[in-house]
Amino acid sequence: MWTMTKKHRDFVSEPMGHKFVRDLPGIGDVLGRKLGSQGFNKASDLLAKFLQLTQDHERFIEWLKVNVGANAHKAKLCTQCLQDWCDNNL
Repeated sequence: MWTMTKKHRDFVSEPMGHKFVRDLPGIGDVLGRKLGSQGFNKASDLLAKFLQLTQDHERFIEWLKVNVGANAHKAKLCTQCLQDWCDNNL
């Protein structure tokens, strides 16, 4: 069982607004820069990709690993947070 981090709780409990991709759990400076270089600067940009992949966790995790070099753990943290945000807000 995993423990939800403060970063996760804060992200999920608030509107998407103008949050940056680095506000997502699992996404720090390095992955944030890599995502930004591909046009994913805002968390809403990454949410759009998650929704485009029909919230398929395996496909989105693989996409993060292949396209920005995220490790499995960081990709799962980000994916779970986006899913929880969707569950709470969509």
